[in-house]
Parts: sequence; structure tokens; C-alpha cells
Amino acid sequence: MRMLRYLSFVLLLGMLSILPLTTHANPTTWQALQEGGLVILMRHSLAPGIGDPPGFVLEDCETQRNLSSEGRAHAVAAGQALRERGVAIDAVYSSQWCRALETAELMALGAVVPAPWLNSFFRGRGDQVAITQAARERIAGWQGPGNLLLVTHQVNITALTGGGVSSGEMVIVRPQEEGFTVVGRLNVPSR
Repeated sequence: MRMLRYLSFVLLLGMLSILPLTTHANPTTWQALQEGGLVILMRHSLAPGIGDPPGFVLEDCETQRNLSSEGRAHAVAAGQALRERGVAIDAVYSSQWCRALETAELMALGAVVPAPWLNSFFRGRGDQVAITQAARERIAGWQGPGNLLLVTHQVNITALTGGGVSSGEMVIVRPQEEGFTVVGRLNVPSR
């Protein structure tokens, strides 16, 4: 009997893993984005693995961990979802890592500006304190009228918000005099 329950549980987990994700956001998050003046902190779309391989060179995408075909499809779908919901994006900044730049470009929401203040500091690749402070200043200074999209890395978003974030997930924040508050999260499925 115990074995049957275990096998049923394993089967259920397997079935859940193949189901497509739905857009996870409550209606007030979408409404807030439609009103503008917010900052979207997005982790680049799916790039399998952790960190970058030995021999990583910032200017050479072939030496980096890059988006998978699923990651590229997700980036396109995320951009389309924002457009379909009428979310105005006034500026797009991205980490200089190829997976972040490609995510931002595939979203097709505007010209993408590479920004060192969004670069990863995973495994000591950059100064966490300086990068996080520069990003906080940019977020605090955003006034809209539309929204600001920042495509970056998990470690950067965790340092800013104190919470984890999955590949392609967006954390929506409202700038305030003293930093920002989290408005909500978006997780858009690939189509």
C-alpha cells in the first residue's frame, strides 16, 4: 500500500511537471503595470545550468551560458503578454551578459541599453555592494510615465528584494523616496 501511494505521488509530480505554466499575477498587479510608473525586475529567461563555464568572456556569447530554445520562446511570450495587456514600457536596460541581452531583445519592447549596473556578481564576478547600490538608485529615480524594464540575474534580484526568483520571472516594484515596495510578480508561460 505504501509503495502504491509513493508511485501515485511520483506519477502526479511527473504529470505536473509537463503541464504549461499559467500567467501568475493577480489582477491588481496587471492594473498597476497598466497605470505605469513601476519597475519590472526580470530574471533572464531559461538558460540551463548554473553560472558560466570556465573561460567566460563577457564580449563572447560562445563562452557563456545562453538561452535555450524554451528560454527564447519564453522571452517572446513575455513581451507579447505585456503588449497584449497594454503595459507601456518607456525604457529597457539589460545586464551585459548575452542571456540577459537576448531576453530583452526578444521581448521586443524597445531599444535595449546594456547596463553594467545589472551585471551578475555570482561567484565574485563583480562588486555586489556597488552593483546593488547602483540598481537601487536607478529604481528609486524612476518616475515613468510608463514602466522601466530591467533584465538581470537571480543574484541581483535576490540582493535587491530579499527573495528568490525563477528563470523569466518578473518582480514588479514601486519606487519610493526610500527604495521601493514589491507590488507583485509575473510568471508568463511560453506559448
